[in-house]
Parts: sequence; C-alpha cells; structure tokens
Amino acid sequence: MSKRDYYETLEVSKNASDAEIKKAYRKLAMKYHPDRNAGDNAAEEKFKDVKEAYEVLSDSKKRAAYDQFGHAGVDPSMGGAGFSQGNANFSDIFGDVFGDIFGGTRGGGSGSRSRRGSDLRYNLELTLEQAINGTSTKIRIPTLVTCSSCQGSGAKKGSKPTNCPSCKGAGQVRMQQGFFSIQQTCPTCHGSGTIIKDPCNSCRGQGRIEEYKTLSVKIPPGVDQGDRIRLSGEGEAGEHGSPPGDLYVHISIKEHPIFVRDGQNLFCEVPISFTTAALGGELEVPTLDSRVKLKIPEGTQTGKLFRLRGKGVKSVRGREVGDLLCRVIVETPVHLSDEQKNILRQFEQTLHASDKSHNPQASSWLDGVKNFFENLAK
Repeated sequence: MSKRDYYETLEVSKNASDAEIKKAYRKLAMKYHPDRNAGDNAAEEKFKDVKEAYEVLSDSKKRAAYDQFGHAGVDPSMGGAGFSQGNANFSDIFGDVFGDIFGGTRGGGSGSRSRRGSDLRYNLELTLEQAINGTSTKIRIPTLVTCSSCQGSGAKKGSKPTNCPSCKGAGQVRMQQGFFSIQQTCPTCHGSGTIIKDPCNSCRGQGRIEEYKTLSVKIPPGVDQGDRIRLSGEGEAGEHGSPPGDLYVHISIKEHPIFVRDGQNLFCEVPISFTTAALGGELEVPTLDSRVKLKIPEGTQTGKLFRLRGKGVKSVRGREVGDLLCRVIVETPVHLSDEQKNILRQFEQTLHASDKSHNPQASSWLDGVKNFFENLAK
C-alpha cells in the first residue's frame, strides 16, 4: 500500500516554512495522541503517520531527499537516506511538542542552575516622632552570607565543582513515561549542574554560611505604617556565587499617647471645661515640635473640630504638609460639693426662666421626638 504524501499528512503546502510545519505537527499531535483517544486504533495510526511525516520534514536533509525522490529517498528498505520507523524515538519527538510548555530543551545542557539569594524581611517599630522626623538606626539580622573560605563555590580551596555526570551540566534530565518524555530536575545535582567531590570544610559544600550582621538603616522623614525600605543586596547570598537577595525593612508605628496619624494629618482630642465651652477662652495644645494657642469661641459644643493648618506631617513622597485636627471634648465636672450642686441648680432655673433658647440641639431633638410620636399616632 502506498504511503500518503507527508505534506498532505501534516496539512501544509510543499513550500511551508519550518515554523509552519512544527505548528501543524503540534496541532495534529495533540488531536490524535493516544492518551486523548484511548482505544481508538484509527487515531493511533494517524498519530504515527503525523509523527513519521514530521520526522522527515523537520530535518532539512531528509526533507530535501524526500522532495527529490519521494518516499524512496528516506526509506532504507528502498535504498534511501535512512529513515526507519522502527528506530524512531517517538517520545523524544513528542517531547518537542511540549518543550515550550514545560520549559524543556532539546539536545545539550544549559549549564548551572544557580539561583539568586532569597529576599529577607525585617519588622522595624518606630515612634511617631521618629517616623515623622526621620532617624537612623542599626538592626541585627540572621542571614546566609557567601562563604569566605571557598568564595561561594562550595569546593575546598584548590579544587572546584565538576559537571554532573547524570545531566552533563544541564541541571535537568529527561524521564520517559509512556509516550511522554518529561524533563525534570536532575536528582544527582538537584538542578545545579555540578557536583562537589571535595566540599569546603567551613560551609560543607553549601557555598554559604549563617551569620548575624549589623546594618545601618536610614529612615527618611514622613514614613508611615506599612511603608517599606529596600536595602539592595542585603538579603541572603545566592547559591554558588549567584547574586544576593534584598532586605525589606517594614515599618510599623507605635501607638502615641496624644496623636493619631491619618496620612498627612494628625488628630488629637482636647478636653475643655464646661465653663470654657460656655464662655469661651484660650488654651495651649501641643504639636510635634512646639505649642500653639487654640482659641475656643463662646458656646462651643463637644465634638467641635478645629483645624491648625500646616501642623501635621510632611509626606515622604512630596512637599505638602498636613494639618493638625483638634476635637474638643466638653468635660462634665465630677465630685461636686453640695454648694457647687446648688449653684448649678440655681443656674438651671435661670435658663428655664429666660426667653432665649440656651440648648438649641436639645430643642431640635425634642421637636423631632414629638413629631415622631405624632406620626405614630396617625
């Protein structure tokens, strides 16, 4: 029985490029692969035909012989160039289809798989004053550093790592599972591509040793809760001389006894006496660097918010300065003497005797309650 034309089998034209041939093969191989068509003998035969056609057309020499002599040019039984279906490495060809997906490579190795060192995190707690004004501090961290004895190679002085005999320095090996050829990390060298026959005594072949190191960290003015500072190259040393990771200093702010920060603004509560709220007055309030006078107008109600512009925080990312927001809390007097209580009762009586409304909020609330009950009665 005559064989079908390889170009027709792959559904490409005779002048198709290598990329077009490979794309067509991937599509058809996925379609007819036996794992996707269990028990379908027809699909299995089509897959074999597709594989055979690709092996010829993907090889420039075989393709040239096929274009000139047809199947006779590539079939050894016909005295041709030497294509043999029986000796074809089916799983290796199919591995080429999935090579890009699984990160595989055909042929030679790609050398050592040394990895960059891990990044580290350090939590640094600051006072509000330190965060706003900026500061410098020293931190002590445990980390992995490059071994000074072997300079990170892991090999004893006078020796050096050698290529892994299992993966030939590639760091990965191919394992065949049925129709598939799967690439995985070399179990001998664990992906490094090298082995150390004579390890360094200091690091025992790791190329890194654990140490504590002290670093100076400069905190810029204006940092806030959740900000982080990156110290480049101060993380763990990389494997076998690879670049180190980074150290990230995460900022947290201690609770302040007076101020609460919200972005660039500061909030504080200022207790005032009943008399000051009623008659007005002036009092000192603190800022982060000085004291300022806060004028309380007559008849101030509790919860009143006063804004002191420019007395907040300068952002670490800009030049704008926030405000200080002072919320006054009218403090009810406690532990009154009998005389004081009598004075307040007399004062209460004068309020009721007056035609003026001295409690506008209470009057408004009472009117609302009255309307509420009247509506319920309807």
